[in-house]
Amino acid sequence: MNINIKATKIKLTPEVKGYIQEKMDMVEKYLGGITPINADFEVEMTTHHHNKGEIYRAEVNLLLPGQLLCLTKTEKELLKAIDKVKDHLEIMIKKYKEKRIDKKRKGRAN
Repeated sequence: MNINIKATKIKLTPEVKGYIQEKMDMVEKYLGGITPINADFEVEMTTHHHNKGEIYRAEVNLLLPGQLLCLTKTEKELLKAIDKVKDHLEIMIKKYKEKRIDKKRKGRAN
């Protein structure tokens, strides 16, 4: 899967870029035969006055045929934020595929 990776307020090291690519490759197996139209992944270090220390945000936008899956997670560690996004994205893809199957079944019943 070809992923557009963007980093905001942090340096995108080859290690982080490789980690993101590895996690998104794991997600790709859940897509099966579905080819994503576009995949964007953004990591950012956010600073808010009510949070102590560094807070990282990971966001993914996965454009699939008929639907855009958007997901954002924040954590105190960058790699944990990436892992959470991957885990929740897998769940969203499963729901997306179930909806597609249900639509096909309803179409055949008529």
